[in-house]
Amino acid sequence: MRNILICALLTLAPATAWAEDAARVLTVTGTGEVARAPDMAVIRVGVVEQDKSAEVALSRASEAMTRMQAQLAGQGIEPRDIQTTQLSLNPVYENSSGTRTRRVVGFEAMNSVLVRVRDLPSTGAVLGALVGDGANRIDGISFTLQDGEEAMDEARRRAVADARRKAELLAEAAGVGLGEVRDIREAGGGMPRPVMMERMAADVAAVPIAEGEVSLSATVSMVYELN
Repeated sequence: MRNILICALLTLAPATAWAEDAARVLTVTGTGEVARAPDMAVIRVGVVEQDKSAEVALSRASEAMTRMQAQLAGQGIEPRDIQTTQLSLNPVYENSSGTRTRRVVGFEAMNSVLVRVRDLPSTGAVLGALVGDGANRIDGISFTLQDGEEAMDEARRRAVADARRKAELLAEAAGVGLGEVRDIREAGGGMPRPVMMERMAADVAAVPIAEGEVSLSATVSMVYELN
């Protein structure tokens, strides 16, 4: 019985020491945010055509998109920065008078692309030119950074500084000493949060554009030892 008791105490001792050690830590979360002027615009633009014939509707949409892509090439937009995002052909219905039935009266073809404009000052001119060559649908514009790593690193530094500030404040308020960092982890996300614009071009002239700023944020979790 005595041997069993000794073994039990020896087994319990490391667990007790671990529990005490685990209790002497402080976990804090810090956030950091950095704002930068954007250097790239992302345009979502397309063309919608309707006709009684599905073939004609699709043909018109395709012809308009061909002109738009040629215009983009003329504006210096590289093929890697043009991506088809939607291509659809759907029937157009009309409700029959006095009944609940619907009949097909035509077809609607839609072709949309995402365009990255790396020469930011030319964004308005690119939009205006696209409308002049057949674009009749603009689904939005966003502004972002081509390379956000430098700004992201600054956001991380600010997040760590924020976490340490909180840890020092809490330790001081609790009357304990702040020890070494035991663990540090970064939460997911944080890449440029784009500035969005939802605006339909009114004519073929260069569209006025306000880029604003983009924000990048970082979040870290830090575990400190307490003295």
